[in-house]
Amino acid sequence: MRIMVTGADGYIGKGVVSHLLDAGHKVMAMGLCSCGLKHYNLEEHVGDVFSYNFQSNENPDVLLHLAWRNGFSHNDISHLDDLSKHYLFIKAALEAGVKRIAVMGSMHEVGYHEGVVDENTPCNPTTPYGVAKNALRQLTGELCRQHGAQMQWLRGFYLVSNDGRGCSIFSKIVAAELEGKDEFPFTSGRCKYDFLPYEDFCRQVVAVVEQDEVNGIINICSGEPIGLGDYIEHFINENGFTIKLGYGKYPDRPYDSPAIWGDAAKIRKILAARA
Repeated sequence: MRIMVTGADGYIGKGVVSHLLDAGHKVMAMGLCSCGLKHYNLEEHVGDVFSYNFQSNENPDVLLHLAWRNGFSHNDISHLDDLSKHYLFIKAALEAGVKRIAVMGSMHEVGYHEGVVDENTPCNPTTPYGVAKNALRQLTGELCRQHGAQMQWLRGFYLVSNDGRGCSIFSKIVAAELEGKDEFPFTSGRCKYDFLPYEDFCRQVVAVVEQDEVNGIINICSGEPIGLGDYIEHFINENGFTIKLGYGKYPDRPYDSPAIWGDAAKIRKILAARA
């Protein structure tokens, strides 16, 4: 397949592009910078993603829209400022004839919720990030309906990596360890979340876009809730770090759920079909 990946130079994008190329797909990598990969099936478009002209270029079989700025700053106003750009970009792709749109969503579009999250869980986001993601999901669904196209909304849960990239709590712990710090200021650690290692996260994204039988909202997740403190203690031990968690130094965020995890039924069905 010919797959356009926006945000190819980003934290998730680089891994997804690499896996797509390994699977034999042709990739149109879109980003402000090069994704840093070399491959005969890789076609790069470096620059402003939103200025791409679909009418003047060959259409991809799938648009995988990962591009999003300030994703770790949930209250940044840029999420709302950019919403119309994402909408018009997807609209332009559909008007040019693209028949399948896959977009990276977030569990933060659900808002405060206790328990498992499936495709029918009501969404009541309270942060600009969550509000913008949820609005784009609704708008994309309606655009795809109008154009007779398929939509795959990849609702991502917690991504884990030990390479120090990105701005997640895991990358911050890696940075603190490398700086030789003895303690990492932490919350109570009691909240339970759905964690997925980086490579598994990228593989799930690729598995979704490689098929068109399972569509709609698809959770990119493990399906298992684990306490934040327990998981990070395991992360620290697994990587041989010496840093300790300073529990209670920060309050839990008011919009964080005591326990929230994804229903993995759809992604497991997709993965099982590939086995």
